[in-house]
Amino acid sequence: MMNRTTILRGLFCLALLLAPLAACAPPPLNRAAAAPVDSVDAPAEAAPLPTRPHYQPGELVDYAAQSGDTLPALAVRFNTTVAEIRAANPFIPEDATTMPPGMPMKIPIYYLPLWAPPFSILPDHAFVNGPTAIGFSAAAFVASQPGWLKDYREYASGEWRSGAGIVDYVSTNFSLDPRLLLAILEYQSGALSDPVQPETSYALSYRDRNHQGVYLQLVWAANTLNNGYYGWRTGRLAAFDLLDGSQFSPDPWEGAATVGIQYFFSRIVSGNEFRLAVGPTGLARLYRDLFGDPWQDAFTLIPGSLRQPELPLPFQVGQVWTYTGGPHTGWGTGEPLSSIDFAPPAQTSGCFAADAQSYVIALGDGMIVRSETGIVVLDLDGDGNERTGWVIFYLHVGTEGRAPLGLQVKQGDPIGWPSCEGGHATGTHIHIARKYNGEWIPADGVLPFTLDGWIARNGAEPYLGALVKGGLIVTACDCSDAPSRIRR
Repeated sequence: MMNRTTILRGLFCLALLLAPLAACAPPPLNRAAAAPVDSVDAPAEAAPLPTRPHYQPGELVDYAAQSGDTLPALAVRFNTTVAEIRAANPFIPEDATTMPPGMPMKIPIYYLPLWAPPFSILPDHAFVNGPTAIGFSAAAFVASQPGWLKDYREYASGEWRSGAGIVDYVSTNFSLDPRLLLAILEYQSGALSDPVQPETSYALSYRDRNHQGVYLQLVWAANTLNNGYYGWRTGRLAAFDLLDGSQFSPDPWEGAATVGIQYFFSRIVSGNEFRLAVGPTGLARLYRDLFGDPWQDAFTLIPGSLRQPELPLPFQVGQVWTYTGGPHTGWGTGEPLSSIDFAPPAQTSGCFAADAQSYVIALGDGMIVRSETGIVVLDLDGDGNERTGWVIFYLHVGTEGRAPLGLQVKQGDPIGWPSCEGGHATGTHIHIARKYNGEWIPADGVLPFTLDGWIARNGAEPYLGALVKGGLIVTACDCSDAPSRIRR
């Protein structure tokens, strides 16, 4: 006779099998389902949206798991605890990582009076530069539009780039869908529809003299979008202030993409402008008019029970390196805290040439799908596309000896030497991060960055985390003291 644990685990496995079917079901309340319109001009006032009822403390509410959901993040969003969620859903295994999208759940909710009305702007797969972005050409799309972006040129990051080239560059670095960036440019400045470029250096209305020009405006936008998306994804962002000082608490049922967009607009508008931008007649409608309805694609970005493949530390067996940076941003500033840093042995500090044996290794078998100044990207699923499956992102790889584009490597093969090249660096080191289907994977959490059994843990602040293995702890420090050294 099967015991209770076996039955409950079987129910969870059944949810994994049925999740793709459930993902095709109509989503609750409102998913930008308004009829297509001929104009993207927004009305003067935002239309009222449905509201949630007032829940009794601990009342069980229905919830269908979404892509990338984890129990700790759900607990924050519904103002409850992981223990209470588990008690209401005993079929969820103790070792569960990500929830199977579409899986029915009961969640104890503790009402917060400032929760926003429910309206979902975009699905997560339309936010990240993942599988559903394959085949889209920003250059071809921009060239087909009458707006000023098709003739725009700007010197950005060391070379002259077209408007579409800037979009692609920012999209690749931050791993954001180029269609989202184009929609935001159109919404804020008419970049695709208006032949006349606005007479401002702040195309996205972020007025900061260090972010003038389309490139730096988009860099700021991408960084802000990611801060909102991954803050909600991990549970580190549950509410934020608008420019008028009012607090905005996203509806607990929302996905990370919608909250990322809400957070972006909260930095530049407030009041009715904000409500319009994040409502049915704002960016959601404009995106649909430009690119079609993204909700028609039921693609699952992050599957249930995702597991990291076994990975080694990024240097040779027998060597001792320094753990110089605990979990911190994969690219940009703030979220996601997806990367960790290691420095090779040296007799000096600062930027120096690593010795011949202090090379960085491939963390798995795969193909080099990006190789440029400071950067190497290793695709582990072998399809040659950075936007699918597991990918390892290396930053600060020196030019000399850097693995070339298209190279097939085996785990342990050299991919280059640590340096100060690419991004900001005060000393020679290597920065590594993981992505799955284009989404940055936080270094700490239910799916921690694990290397030779060493598990990454966040610190009190970015960079100040640790690696833990059993009872051993290696504490991140750029000082290369004894507690920060790690032997493979």
